[in-house]
Amino acid sequence: MASAYYEFYRGSSIGMALTDSLDELITSGSITPQLAMKVLQQFDKSLADTMVKQVKNKTTLKGHLHTYRLCDDVWTFIVKDASFKMESNELVNAPKIKIIACKNGEAIESASRDHYILNFSKHDSSCNPLPSRKIRQRRR
Repeated sequence: MASAYYEFYRGSSIGMALTDSLDELITSGSITPQLAMKVLQQFDKSLADTMVKQVKNKTTLKGHLHTYRLCDDVWTFIVKDASFKMESNELVNAPKIKIIACKNGEAIESASRDHYILNFSKHDSSCNPLPSRKIRQRRR
């Protein structure tokens, strides 16, 4: 089975820069759209693998859970008044964050339930972390 990788890192600053560069190369005729898609797929895989294998920092999160949902094995949490305490005792505060937790490629292949990738971002109502999927939020 081929690994599936989520596309939410494409919304990061480096992902947007890569997408803009690929668009310019396609427009100039230097590469084909098919090659650009392969580059983006490799970007998704490489960034997800790097986050799992090389990022080892731990943090403690405190805040008020505003919303949570599970759709297609992707957990999404909206936390208000979030406070992160890093291993170095540094505190980072944000008024509202979105946490996305999804299985990594290895976990998807092995159907394991204990390997997740977390993506933290300041909450932006225009942010769609998984552009290829529609996630409905339950209204309260």
